[in-house]
Amino acid sequence: MMRRAVFLDRDGTINEEVNYLQAIDDLRIINGACSGIKRLNDAGFLVIVVTNQSGVARGLFDEEFLDVLHREMLNRLDRCGARIDAFYYCPHHPSEGQGIYRTDCRCRKPSTGLIERACADFSIDVNRSFVVGDAQRDMRLAWNVGAGSVLVLTGYGTDSLRGLPISERQRIDYVAADLGEAARWICAQ
Repeated sequence: MMRRAVFLDRDGTINEEVNYLQAIDDLRIINGACSGIKRLNDAGFLVIVVTNQSGVARGLFDEEFLDVLHREMLNRLDRCGARIDAFYYCPHHPSEGQGIYRTDCRCRKPSTGLIERACADFSIDVNRSFVVGDAQRDMRLAWNVGAGSVLVLTGYGTDSLRGLPISERQRIDYVAADLGEAARWICAQ
């Protein structure tokens, strides 16, 4: 049986946006994120983070740091009974960085590679799932894979909403103040 998932952006959706989170000390979980993730867990959704992390390509941090940071996020969320089932990230950038990280890949949102990998790994029915994020690329990712789209007004959310053409604003399934409100709406669908 195929499962339902909520694909969450990380920076600006779960944790405060700090423009390249490079230190554990700068990790701050946004109010409403913990309760929202727990609500999604309790409702039976897989909760999967899909995030662009071009700081790797830019040489600001390495993939080992991302592993440490994600373990710290898991620990903090666990304290309030919330669980993230998996993290998928894109370390690439099409024009910045060097070596293997400087590439135009299929995993950089709004391309669909991260969600395709998660769907294969977890047998997810993407058409019964949702993407939640604070950026236009998150909404476009949702539309590209056929998932529901929820824009949160934390992080860059307010500016992202203002910057979308009206025709694309109308395609967003729901605009929520934060991840807690987004989870309440998703669970009511």
